[in-house]
Amino acid sequence: MSTRLPGGIPDFIEKWNPALFHQVSGCVKVLNLESAVKGWLIQARISNKLGHEQVGYGLGAASMASLGILANDMLHPALPATIIGFTAIYWKVGTDDLKQTNHTLRNNFPFLCHMRYLFESIRPEIQQYLIESDADATPFSRSMRSTIYQRSKAQSDTRALGTMRDVYEEGYEWGAHSMFPADHHDVKTRVKVGNKLNGCLQPYSASIFNISAMSYGALSGPAVTALNKGAERGGFYHNTGEGGISKFHLNGGDIVWNVGTGYFACGKTVDGKRFFDEEMFKENSAKHAVKMIEIKLSQGAKPAHGGILPANKITQEISDARGLGPGPWTEDCASPPYHSAFSTPKQLCEFILKLRTLSGGKPIGFKLCIGQPKELASLFHAMIDTDIYPDFITIDGSEGGTGAAPPEFQDSMGMPMAEGLRLADNMLKGAGIRNRLKLIAAGKVYNGFSLVRTMANGADLCNAARAFMFSLGCIQALKCNANTCPTGITTQNKNLSSGLNVSNKSVRVSNFHAATVLSASEIVAAMGHTNPRHVTGEDLWKRENGIHVSTYSDMHSKYLPVMDGGELLEEGNAEGAEEDEGVVGGGEGYLRFNELGERF
Repeated sequence: MSTRLPGGIPDFIEKWNPALFHQVSGCVKVLNLESAVKGWLIQARISNKLGHEQVGYGLGAASMASLGILANDMLHPALPATIIGFTAIYWKVGTDDLKQTNHTLRNNFPFLCHMRYLFESIRPEIQQYLIESDADATPFSRSMRSTIYQRSKAQSDTRALGTMRDVYEEGYEWGAHSMFPADHHDVKTRVKVGNKLNGCLQPYSASIFNISAMSYGALSGPAVTALNKGAERGGFYHNTGEGGISKFHLNGGDIVWNVGTGYFACGKTVDGKRFFDEEMFKENSAKHAVKMIEIKLSQGAKPAHGGILPANKITQEISDARGLGPGPWTEDCASPPYHSAFSTPKQLCEFILKLRTLSGGKPIGFKLCIGQPKELASLFHAMIDTDIYPDFITIDGSEGGTGAAPPEFQDSMGMPMAEGLRLADNMLKGAGIRNRLKLIAAGKVYNGFSLVRTMANGADLCNAARAFMFSLGCIQALKCNANTCPTGITTQNKNLSSGLNVSNKSVRVSNFHAATVLSASEIVAAMGHTNPRHVTGEDLWKRENGIHVSTYSDMHSKYLPVMDGGELLEEGNAEGAEEDEGVVGGGEGYLRFNELGERF
């Protein structure tokens, strides 16, 4: 009688042990010998009766038809070899399991435990293709990916018979359309980044939807090339990621140069540490393709966490992109979690001014995933205090993607994009400096509605990374950190990346961008606006439960209050202000951290 509990493993597996492994091995050996003798006798008997050609046809037919079953004293000729092969594999794998000391399962369940490893290795594929529903977002649902695939291929993306979503489900969102919609052709889809009041001499006209930071190294050369050519074709920018400016980024598309803690393409290594190099920065920032420069403070998927590229993985192409000099490379290439060029809000402002001067007045900004709100307030106070402002701030949400990161940082660190964006937008308004810069947001933007929703939360324009990877053909195999990406996108294995057709994929990148911007324009026009920035939280609704609903404007908490302008400013200086109030002392404008301010 079976003692197995529901959901438990079968009885025969629990009874399996090393002794039983040896018993089965002995039985297989006997069967192997008996089968081999019978097989040889049968082959000899057949060969005596039939000619060589007839024997060949007979064995071929038998090999195709036989199931390897003994019947009427007839044995399939291939069975002895099959049994011999199986016995050898069984014995080799099982004895190796018994000899090793690292895995208890292999010791207790020799040979049989590999069935578990097999199913475990194909579990993601089984989950994605056989179990996962169209709406399960892990991290992107099949429905999300299908929309991107269809639009990148310029296929019809319309659906029949109505929505498949439960509109009374908690979390359901919708936009409030107008009885008097606007013409979507009149909707503004470009934003000027760069304020002459900040000292910007070369402002840039950016699309409202662009490619987020993805480095060469994390992505293959053909993937980066296809993205860049797609950006050129569609008239939007391509962020380099912190891995420097590679030759693959210089294929005609506009780029935003991401300057990370490793100062790649603008730094040097001294005693194993990376330091900013002014001359190298000046040379590379002068490139015509570089339209804006972004200082990376942190990213959503692994905020305040650095990384290391081992020396044995550095290639000449990676070295050229990062400015590491000629090989051989004996030191690891490190990206620490902190910058060596600055360590306080005031020093960051001064660094922004330095980059603006060295670049000839190009737009300078920084990217971060928001952590401690009081530090953000300190930074805004330092801007007022020094009168140095960035031209843009990129808010990266904790839902953002990366090639590789510790699970704790991916799952449990950093503020999600919606909250971080609302916090930054309202704090800038409260400080009276929102008009000095643009806010860029990144975090799972993939279609027209997500783009409009993000702009309603405070963004002037948006970036996306994984959505553009899907437009290249990413199938969400989740192999980004294994160098075995089957679509050749996130691998440096040339056998895989060579299969990516740059000409074809660049068109798909452009198609996806155009379709997404068109969708966003139609939604904005349906709401009665001609400027996406005129969409507010009043235009978006969300179901809190089966009965109650609220607008996005109503969703601001005491930690995310709505600001109209200047509420956080108090005339005079900050004499007597405590450091733990989250301000940098001194200056004419003081961010008050008592009443409104302490809510942050």
